[in-house]
Amino acid sequence: MATSRTHSPKLRQIWGFAAPEPLTSRQKTVLKLLWLASLPAAYVNTVFTQTVAYASSEFNISEQGQGLAAAIVRWGVVIAIPLAALADRIGRRKIIISLAWLAPLVISLGAFAPSFAVLVATQTVGRPLGISLTVFVLVFATEEMGTNTRAWALSILAVGSGVGAGSAVGAIPLAGISDTSWRLVYLIGIGWLAVAYVLTRSLPETTRFLALHEEQIHHTDVETHIHRDRLWMQIAVAVLTNVFVATASIFQSRYLKDVREYSALEISLFITITTIPATVGLVAGGRLADKVGRKIVAIATVPTGTMLYALSFTTHGVAMWFFAIVGGILLGISYPAMAVFRSELFPTAHRNMGSALIMVASLIGGSVGLIGAGVLLDNGMSYGRVMTTFALGPVLVAVLVALRFPETAHLELETINPEDAHLKGL
Repeated sequence: MATSRTHSPKLRQIWGFAAPEPLTSRQKTVLKLLWLASLPAAYVNTVFTQTVAYASSEFNISEQGQGLAAAIVRWGVVIAIPLAALADRIGRRKIIISLAWLAPLVISLGAFAPSFAVLVATQTVGRPLGISLTVFVLVFATEEMGTNTRAWALSILAVGSGVGAGSAVGAIPLAGISDTSWRLVYLIGIGWLAVAYVLTRSLPETTRFLALHEEQIHHTDVETHIHRDRLWMQIAVAVLTNVFVATASIFQSRYLKDVREYSALEISLFITITTIPATVGLVAGGRLADKVGRKIVAIATVPTGTMLYALSFTTHGVAMWFFAIVGGILLGISYPAMAVFRSELFPTAHRNMGSALIMVASLIGGSVGLIGAGVLLDNGMSYGRVMTTFALGPVLVAVLVALRFPETAHLELETINPEDAHLKGL
């Protein structure tokens, strides 16, 4: 296996970086390109979250106002629905490349916002473009990877997302230079257009979409549909999860700034240092999900990781760092198992749409949590109490996965979705 013939193959396998089974030359190339695409997608998705506290200071916006703004930005995700329909109709490649160009350009307009309302407006369009790019990249990877490497590939892409998001976090010190210097964090995002150029030159179309397109040309009676039970089941899980995740991500910087009195540099260091160990969890989680199954990994790590991370909002000093790191690692392990379900449980003709609908519901549902958290915080409830209460959502997720989700590890996509049987043999 080419990926294991390295200087330290045993070390790579221990930490999960080696693929569970050999990758073809095409799969390696595709994975590298998708990894690049995940960088600007994550940067675009993260920049508002990390700078809203600083922009709010310039424009004198309350925590409740920040929560409402974050919710509005999330509501813009409805843009993903028509984009998903196009991706399922005209191809994954065209939409991914278009978004790679558009997302960085649109979010960079935030650098010139004359008011908080205008900033929110630019991000209500730009951030959903980045989120959509992430969703379509994951669908692309799911369709191109092998039976025993789908979750692992998503974990590798998640590392790329972590790097992209980390670059936004790393730029936070710029926001601390002056009352208006947060604008620089938006402006430097234009540099991600270099990735769009590479994708335009090199990214192919998925073999499954090409096969489906060919089949539809010659057999017009081929029809598939989204299974509503699978869709609603995943929507419920996504909403319950995002109520906690969205609130934690939006209010963490404010918590560190106002409650722990961290400087911009200290906030950047905290987020970076507590996030890096989660990378190990991501790649190990992808390998585990492909080896032992998605369900057992998710059931064991989603509730424990969430509760530990919530405790980082109730403690200080070493304990705060400990809970954030360990909780982050466990949530990292859970991510590939949960993320791969979103693409695996839908047929090729509707895979982007199914994934997009879950993501849209997740963000809109999570926005309710953001608004609620803002109201509760403005009315005197502590961050710790808010976060431990919201952590009950992911605990319920583990129950739903255990009772309702099928096990998809080691199965072809066409076996998971029998209506795609005519595409077998890819």
